[in-house]
Formats: sequence, structure tokens, C-alpha cells
Amino acid sequence: MNIKSHFKFSRQQRSGIFLLLLLIISIQIFYHFVLPKLMDNNPEFNTKDSTISTFIDQIDSLKAVELEKRKPKIYPFNPNFISDHKGYALGMTNQEIDRLLAFRKQNKWINSVNQFQSVTKVSDSLLAKISPYFKFPDWVTNPKPKQNNFSQSFSNLPKTESQKLDLNSATAEQLQKVYGIGPSYSQRIIKYRHKINGFHSFIELQEVYGLTPEVIQNIKNNFTIRTPRVITKINLNTATKDQLVTIKYIDYEVAYNIIEERTLRDGFKSIDELTKVNGFPVNKIQIIKLSLRLD
Repeated sequence: MNIKSHFKFSRQQRSGIFLLLLLIISIQIFYHFVLPKLMDNNPEFNTKDSTISTFIDQIDSLKAVELEKRKPKIYPFNPNFISDHKGYALGMTNQEIDRLLAFRKQNKWINSVNQFQSVTKVSDSLLAKISPYFKFPDWVTNPKPKQNNFSQSFSNLPKTESQKLDLNSATAEQLQKVYGIGPSYSQRIIKYRHKINGFHSFIELQEVYGLTPEVIQNIKNNFTIRTPRVITKINLNTATKDQLVTIKYIDYEVAYNIIEERTLRDGFKSIDELTKVNGFPVNKIQIIKLSLRLD
């Protein structure tokens, strides 16, 4: 059986292929050798080339401006409260974020740019990029000189329960007698007290912006909570997702993860086991524990 080859061409086809190759070679020669000489010798070509280059530069410039606008803006923030999501957005690695969270879990505070790098081990380039946005409390950036005439009526030494005043009824003037509390902090404490309808625990003082553990201890030395706010605690091992999200710092995602972990563990044996839940705000565990119970 005769099979006609696909690679056999007629005389007319071979001529056509030859002319096509000749045309391609001619175009290449013109593009690479003739056209550049024409552009060099003809000012009109140079002018057009220059105009096009300028136009392209303008487009690139507008693109750069638009890309800059689309970049997420960074606002001043306290580096002590960097979350996993915030740290990732800033360019920190998981290890650097974990170091910061472990440091804060010890109730320690970052008080300077150098201390932030010492704790997290971030690179100099990243530190230079994000440190201009660090915002520390006033008592860190503008520390007040210690006064020798500090009132001894509210000393830092612990008092008996009968000697202490009720924190839930204390006035601004009484709070300001505690070392480390001025007019600004006393107003913040009272404002937060009104917001939550009274303190239930001294732990809640951590929610007042700027109060250090030392100042909170000074408050505990001079005040008590005789009229604590009533909190209806939720049973951690039977709570539904909708019940859990009523607790401050627990959103639907964390609530879902809590229930999933609870199922895997066949119930929690300790509230502290919540720190093993994926996405749980570990640095807020003490505040969250106020609203939970284990039956």
C-alpha cells in the first residue's frame, strides 16, 4: 500500500517556502541593522522615541503612586499588644511573634525600641521600618521625676482589709494618693469602672491603658473591692458557641476552636487548658477566666 509522505512538497510549495524564509530574513536584517541607522540619522525618529520614553516614565510614575496608595497604612501602636495577625502584617516571623507573646505572658512590658529587638530578635531592617510607629505610654516616654514629699497617707506597704478603701467607690483624689497615679490615670480608672459597672477583680485594672503591674500592686496595697460587680459565670464544659462569644476577647472563630478542643479532650479539666486552643488570646486568659467556671 502506497502512503504519501507529509514531507514531500511540490515545486510551487517549495518556492513559496523559500520566499517566506527570504522575507523573514529580510525583515530581521531591516529591524536590526537598517532601522537603527535610520533612527540615528533622522531627528524625527529620536524625537518620537524620546516622547514615547517620557510618556512611559509618566505611566510608571503614576503606577508607583497608585501602588503606594494601595499599601496598608500603619498607624501608631503599642508594641506590647501585637497579636499574631498584627505581627504577620508587620512582617514578623512566627518565632519573633512567639518570643513577644511569651515575654508578655510573664506580665512583663516592652518599654523601648531596643528592648523590643532584644526580646523578639527582629532584624535591624524590620526594626527600622516599624519602630517609628511604636507608641509607648506617657509614663515611659515622659517619666515624671520622683517627689520626695510624696504623701505617706497611702504608702506602698500593704494595709489590713479594714484600713483599705473600696476601689468601686474611690474618688479621683483618693486614687491620686497612690504612687504612680496622677490626674490622667485616676480619670481612666474611674471611666473604666463606670463602663463595666464596677470592678469584680483587680485583674481588670490591666484593661486600663498605661497602668503597669507595679502601679496595680500599689493600688492593691491601698484599696480593696468590697462591692464586686456580679458576674454570671458560664460553664466552660457545656457552653454553646453563642454563650462563649458573649465573653470579652472571644470571637466566633475562637469559640469554635474551644468547642472543638473540648470535644477532643472529652471536657476541660482546667480553665488554663484554654491556652492550648488554636488562636486563643493567651495574654487575656486572666480576664476571660472571670467569666468562666468548671462544674
